[in-house]
Amino acid sequence: MDRKGGRHPVESLDELAQSIRQDRSSAVDLVWTPEQPGMVVPEEVPSLFHALFAARRRWAAADLDHAGGQLKLFGFGVLAMLAFTFYNDHKVHTSANVGMALMLFLMFALIPWYQAWKRSRELHGWTPATMADSVPVLRFETWLDLQKSPATRVVAALMVLVGVAQLKFPGSIAHAGLDKVAYHNGENWRLLTAPFLHGGLLHWFMNMGALLYLGRRVEVFARWPHVPLVFLFSAWVGGEASARFLATPSVGASGGLMGWLGFLMVFETLHARLVPRSSRRRLLAGIILTAVIGLIGYKFIDNAAHAGGLLAGMAYAAIVFPASSSAHRPLTTITDKVVGALAMLVMVGSAVFAVVKMI
Repeated sequence: MDRKGGRHPVESLDELAQSIRQDRSSAVDLVWTPEQPGMVVPEEVPSLFHALFAARRRWAAADLDHAGGQLKLFGFGVLAMLAFTFYNDHKVHTSANVGMALMLFLMFALIPWYQAWKRSRELHGWTPATMADSVPVLRFETWLDLQKSPATRVVAALMVLVGVAQLKFPGSIAHAGLDKVAYHNGENWRLLTAPFLHGGLLHWFMNMGALLYLGRRVEVFARWPHVPLVFLFSAWVGGEASARFLATPSVGASGGLMGWLGFLMVFETLHARLVPRSSRRRLLAGIILTAVIGLIGYKFIDNAAHAGGLLAGMAYAAIVFPASSSAHRPLTTITDKVVGALAMLVMVGSAVFAVVKMI
């Protein structure tokens, strides 16, 4: 079965191995053989080891080659920006452009290259035993990919709606962003509209990627009502923090997204049997990466909103979801559904109101 749910029959184990060996994009999610009671991840079939090793080695080499090219490209861009800034004002360390260039180099070049290099190195010690050890994590990740996340898609659709409106109506940040002067003069509604606006296409794409990843996890583990509830609460706290510590206007979903990240970090720690430990490490790495990027780009990144949203999400998880030793996901109550539906309506109304203000 491929990642889209398509079934592909094969006549023999050799043909199955050949299909995996020729898999160019890691599209084979689950397989079945007569010895298995149901479909399993390919790594659960020991006889597929050599095919999987060949496929992984090819993927790792392609990823490392692509990442190396990105490293050179972005590295040259950073050097060019440094030279240009130094030539113009001799104040390289105070330039926002240099900070942006370093941030892009870190996110889109250095980190992807390190991940590709790490995957390539791990293959040197890959044996049938290590393949078997990886099965629980692979089962979890495959199961997670197969889950539906309609609430997260609704939030993403709202981001698309407001993003299109921003492209059509220039100057939208002044109309619906978190303008601190207007907010302190009583326009409190800006706390709800600003999270749907962004400072540019790059900002929008970065937040959309985080939204789809984090929102799915919140929805799958804690159920859909907490997707809008955590986002709204964290975006509100992050906006309040920004209004008190930053004078310039702010936009972006980062407060709500950091809330999801903090929520997951605490939730998955308190419900440790639900997720593999390596999955929680990835969340911690996300927090550390965000902090590093915030330090590099402190001139144009709202660190107050990030910190406020993160702490709000962590507090929400600790209060609403106490520690549990169960391997089952929490159940959804009628109250959860009603309050969650109201929160989603608030988000829809906020997005629509943001568009109206732009118009």
